[in-house]
Amino acid sequence: MKTAELAIDRSGEGARVALSGDLRVGGVEGIYRRLAEVAGPGPVVVDGAGIEGFDTAGAWAIATLRRRLEAEGVAVSIEGLAPERAALLETVEKSLPKAEEAAPRPGGFVGWLGDFGQSVAEGWRTAAELLNLLGAIIVRLAGNLVHPSRLRLTSTVYHMQQAGLNAVPIAALMAFLIGIVLAYMGAVQLRQFGAEIFVVDLIAIAVLRELGILLTAIIVAGRSASAFTASIGSMKMREEIDAMRTLGLDPVQILVVPRTLALLFTLPLLGIIANFAGLLGGLVMAWVELGVSPEMFVVRLSDQIGVWHFLVGIIKAPFFALVIALIGCHHGLRVGGNAESLGKLTSASVVLAIFLVIVLDAIFAIFFATVNV
Repeated sequence: MKTAELAIDRSGEGARVALSGDLRVGGVEGIYRRLAEVAGPGPVVVDGAGIEGFDTAGAWAIATLRRRLEAEGVAVSIEGLAPERAALLETVEKSLPKAEEAAPRPGGFVGWLGDFGQSVAEGWRTAAELLNLLGAIIVRLAGNLVHPSRLRLTSTVYHMQQAGLNAVPIAALMAFLIGIVLAYMGAVQLRQFGAEIFVVDLIAIAVLRELGILLTAIIVAGRSASAFTASIGSMKMREEIDAMRTLGLDPVQILVVPRTLALLFTLPLLGIIANFAGLLGGLVMAWVELGVSPEMFVVRLSDQIGVWHFLVGIIKAPFFALVIALIGCHHGLRVGGNAESLGKLTSASVVLAIFLVIVLDAIFAIFFATVNV
């Protein structure tokens, strides 16, 4: 039996496609490229009188050809098929996924309102999924307390190095420069009133309470949230997470818990390092610009700045770490099977993590102001 062949006759108003030979799974592959050449604008007639072998592979080729042409507005008719082959073609056509017709998008205020509603619904869905993931993490952590052998210590230490130790240079440098900027801007203003010594209070309160830990969390969100999403998302694309579930392994226990613990341990330490770097930057600039000696800076710092200013900043660190880890891992688990989904969700995880860190910091600021801390 000869392989499938296809002849296209365009002598009339439309086109006549003559199929012949073996249109079974072994012979139909050779005509797929020629089928893509069949087009309108006139009607298309598919002649199957010369077909010698026919199965679902051939029926699928004819059915998809008719679906494509009809979607382009071209009329298609099938001729010459034996009754049993026509019945098989009808069965295959019924199994094709139905093409969904996209409703025209309304414009103006109605369109904006629809987009806003979709954004709100997506936000609530994401919030519910994050709460679900948070509950799963808490359950796994409780199980680790009962069965410590389940904790993946090697993975946790590895992520502590990646998310914490490797971020020390950039976090320290950023805080040092922020301290310099605060001292310089404060010096410009306080010199007018002869209150240069109060620059120490300005730097200490700003760095210890807010900027040290907040900017560190933003840097970690940019580094770690994207890294978590990219690494877990790549595994999702390669179906490694599905393979884990098939083997009876828990992806949350293996992938999410170590990353969450790593950030919970390292972000407070990074915050402390950033605080010292910020104070050092402020000390250097106050010494150079205002003539406040390091000894006077340290004495003023110890006399006027209470320990609560330091604790207010450090208390926020674990909450920031939990938010960053949740969003990074959650978006990684949502990645689909293509690179476009991976890139989109990686960018979205960074934006959402930074946004929620700032929102959480504002909530803490209001809370501490309410309780006079």
